[in-house]
Formats: sequence, structure tokens, C-alpha cells
Amino acid sequence: MPSELDQFIASFLESAPEKRAFDRVAIEEEIRHWFFGVYFNHWVEVGNGERDEGPEFVLQYWGTPMYVTGDDPELELWLKTDEEVVKFLSIQHQVLQESGYSHTHVPDQKVRAYNNLGGAIEVIWSRRGADETEIQRYVVHFEVAKLSGTWKVTGAHTRSTNIEKDGGTIDGAWSL
Repeated sequence: MPSELDQFIASFLESAPEKRAFDRVAIEEEIRHWFFGVYFNHWVEVGNGERDEGPEFVLQYWGTPMYVTGDDPELELWLKTDEEVVKFLSIQHQVLQESGYSHTHVPDQKVRAYNNLGGAIEVIWSRRGADETEIQRYVVHFEVAKLSGTWKVTGAHTRSTNIEKDGGTIDGAWSL
């Protein structure tokens, strides 16, 4: 007799869409465009006050739930509701705005597609003031998934870094 899990998998497979060929280069370009061409610009423009929107905009780009870890401050958060996701962004923007945040420089970035519906972005964020003073510098690994036809961040793992340690490269930042 099939288990409940076996029955669930069989039901899922019966209704699953036909498998599409995986074009890694095309999916990576799709992720790159969404992340750096759409999401990143929106995040920066709200963060520096150029766009008059509240932090709720982030729900277009961050999934719920979302898992986040970091070292500075040390944190491990399972953001289970839209409200928690929005609050997490709101705190980030507040800290940056209080420090005179203007823009984010990206010294290095990598995009990897796992399959047609999942991938990762690794990036060094150099968050700066208008005079190019670095306010924060993090290397971040983002997990992304295409949910109902839209890419969303489902997890983020961060480590603080600096140019002397990382040499401006993701590999340097993670090898600290």
C-alpha cells in the first residue's frame, strides 16, 4: 500500500507541467536582469529616498517565509510573515539613512542557475554616502526561486567584510 508521501508525489507528478529544457546561460541572464536591473535599483532608490515608497515594496522581491543569517550583527532569523519581512527591510533602510546612505557600489557579483526555477546570487554590497564614504560592506549569498512566474529572494546569508580583507572579490570575502 502506497504511503501518504508516495500518494502526494504521484498526484504532484500527474499535474506537473511538461519538463522544459534547462538553458543555464539564459536562466542566469534572466536572474541577473531581475536582480540587478530591477530589484537592486528599486531597493537603492527607496533606501536613499529617491523613490517615495514604503518598505512594503520589498514583497515584490522577497518571499515569505525568508531565512536570513549574518555575522554583524550575528543573527539567524526565520521571517515567517510579510510583516516580519517588511520590518527587516525597514530596519536596514533606517540604519543606512541615518548614516547618509546614497548608493551601493557592487565590486563583484556572481549568478548561478540551479535549474529553471532556482538559483543564487553572490554579491559584495559596498553601501556608500554621496561622498563615496563606505558605510557598510557585506558579501551576501542570496537564494532565489521562481514562484508563480516571479523571481523572489527566499534566503540571504551575509558576512561583513572590507576591501583590505576581500580584495574586491567574492572569493576573497568568503575565504576570510
